[in-house]
Amino acid sequence: MKIGIINGPNLNLLGLREPTIYGQEGFETILKALEARYPTHTFVYFQSNIEGELINAVQDMALRQGCAGILLNAGGYTHTSVALHDAIKAVSVPVLEIHLSQVAAREEFRHTSLMGVACRGTISGFGKDSYRLGVEAVVSSL
Repeated sequence: MKIGIINGPNLNLLGLREPTIYGQEGFETILKALEARYPTHTFVYFQSNIEGELINAVQDMALRQGCAGILLNAGGYTHTSVALHDAIKAVSVPVLEIHLSQVAAREEFRHTSLMGVACRGTISGFGKDSYRLGVEAVVSSL
């Protein structure tokens, strides 16, 4: 099974940016752990700080690359991007909203997700395990 993983703005700085919130590991380490844990699955990974590139990645993974599901950590765009919300609704594959931190326990502006209402579900607050739980959710939902 092919599963897409899309990370949004500032997630290229995992391991460096606020490690007490986002963890000590870069995403490359998290991705390698997923690949080792799920050797029968293929992961397609994309990261960008640019909203339009994230929209293109959702469409590409769903419509051209044949991903069975997408894990989307939209970062700050979670709370602001109607366009990304619309892209999620436009594709038929399940998209799961993923967050490393527990956004509901953070600043007030992070409590509203424009992605959540368009996604199959949300996994938040489990650190790097949020991605593993997302893979489990995609696999069990198909």
